[in-house]
Amino acid sequence: MSVGFRILNRDRAVPADLVARFARLPVANVSDSMHRMTAGGDRLRKMHRDGVLAGVAVTVKTRPGDNLMLHKAIDLAQPGDVIVVDAGGELTNALMGELMLAYAIRRGVAGFVLNGAIRDADQFLAMNLPVFAAGITHRGPYKDGPGEINVPIAIDGMVIHPGDLVLGDSDGVLAVPRAVAQEVYEKTVAKQDAEVKQMAAIEAGTNDRSWVDAALKRLGCEFPA
Repeated sequence: MSVGFRILNRDRAVPADLVARFARLPVANVSDSMHRMTAGGDRLRKMHRDGVLAGVAVTVKTRPGDNLMLHKAIDLAQPGDVIVVDAGGELTNALMGELMLAYAIRRGVAGFVLNGAIRDADQFLAMNLPVFAAGITHRGPYKDGPGEINVPIAIDGMVIHPGDLVLGDSDGVLAVPRAVAQEVYEKTVAKQDAEVKQMAAIEAGTNDRSWVDAALKRLGCEFPA
């Protein structure tokens, strides 16, 4: 086995119908349903104009500034996949630009999460495929390897396995482990329903705020006499 320079198969994935249902939910509520313990970090910036990211992870681990394995991942990706790349967060060289983006769109890739940089930023806005990256630079990539495809990777402590669900909106990026995706979905829907009721109470002027004083008293806050 050539650890560090290999391509593996992805043998399991979150079902497409579940991905579609998650795509309608705010990432913040999904995060709350995972006890707010998982995040891709604030370095991952939205590079597209609008729209949400939702798809099944194809993972790539590559040497900083090198995109050979990212090219191969686009060749291997199935429609609806999200390609997630750990390139160490290095921003000196871009991992991809408009030509790779156009090819990925042609292949049906649902989006990218890049712990590295892009270039041709205006074209990312124009083409508007959901892409999150750590930065922008005009300096191009190398194509020498090594790297790995479909291995577990991590971005800012967020672990992503091939086949996991990857979500992104204006609040950031989140990975939901495949094995618990259905459970997280059900919890998120329940939270979403509760928030709809709370918003209705706010608009009606009947929102119960007694919990604020109760929490302060429990924590020992001193109130004015």
